[in-house]
Amino acid sequence: MNRRVLAIDGGGSKTDVVLVDTSGRLLAQVQGPSSQPQTYGVPNALRVLDELVEQIRIAARLPAGEPLADHAAVYLSGMDLPQEILAIEPALRARGWAETMIVDNDTFAVLRAGTQVLDAVAVVCGTGINCVARNAAGQQSRFAALGEVTGDWGGGHHLGQRALWHAVRADDGRGPGTTLQTAIAAHFNRSDALSVGIAIHLGEIGNHRLSDLAPVVLAAAAAGDEIAGRLVDRLAEEIALLATVSMRRLELLDRPVDLVLGGGLARSRDTRLFDRLTQRMMEVNPATSLVIVDSAPVVGAVLLGLDVLGAPVDVAERVSDLLTAVAGR
Repeated sequence: MNRRVLAIDGGGSKTDVVLVDTSGRLLAQVQGPSSQPQTYGVPNALRVLDELVEQIRIAARLPAGEPLADHAAVYLSGMDLPQEILAIEPALRARGWAETMIVDNDTFAVLRAGTQVLDAVAVVCGTGINCVARNAAGQQSRFAALGEVTGDWGGGHHLGQRALWHAVRADDGRGPGTTLQTAIAAHFNRSDALSVGIAIHLGEIGNHRLSDLAPVVLAAAAAGDEIAGRLVDRLAEEIALLATVSMRRLELLDRPVDLVLGGGLARSRDTRLFDRLTQRMMEVNPATSLVIVDSAPVVGAVLLGLDVLGAPVDVAERVSDLLTAVAGR
């Protein structure tokens, strides 16, 4: 008998919900706004998830009042601390969507989307940055990942923030010149970098749009700008540090490891970023294999759910290919 998986990826900008069965059929798929509890609060996150799961029920023509699935794989952005998981998990379980449920950080979904290898590390470098790892013994490594207050450096937002910092200082004479001055001003259609900073302060430009500057920094670095180049090198170093610490914690420095990379900055495949990262990882562990994840994180959530139900490998691969194809339309 075919069993069903309800897979949820609640990212910082959107939420994907998918219902599949263990034969490899895609029964329903919907997308909605972010359901990140850390940013929008638990009640708002639950409201978004309730609406999307109800859409799944209707699309799959399943009766109300019964579980939609045998297992629910719920992976949400911002589930960085145990207390954050505990704040929402009981309410999710009480909804009766599935007989069993796992609630965790969405970086684990990226990890599973990238590899089946048990000795593996995942670094998500999108708007923010985060890292998780596992080994064959079942141990895990993770970071608080709450931003600068917990020692983090990197991600598109932070990269844009640092680029604007340098550009403004170059504008007013406190720092060396950089092509980021004109590039950032042009990106936001402002006269200079200082005007961009003032517009963000006044709310004319949303603070979240600093992450839009990540491609600007990569392009400036590729064109030879020294300041932008140092920022890209620093980002590569941070990714390498996260991976290295994770491997050391799990005693993986002397064995083959998959380093899975997800998020927009990873998908950019920027030459300087990856050349530097590859060099650093070869110094740390020459048996490291870099894997870039192009598929949506919900694919990883689906695969984790199918793993729980013991679905055959060929089914997982078929579902992964189907979801990737649907997302690419």
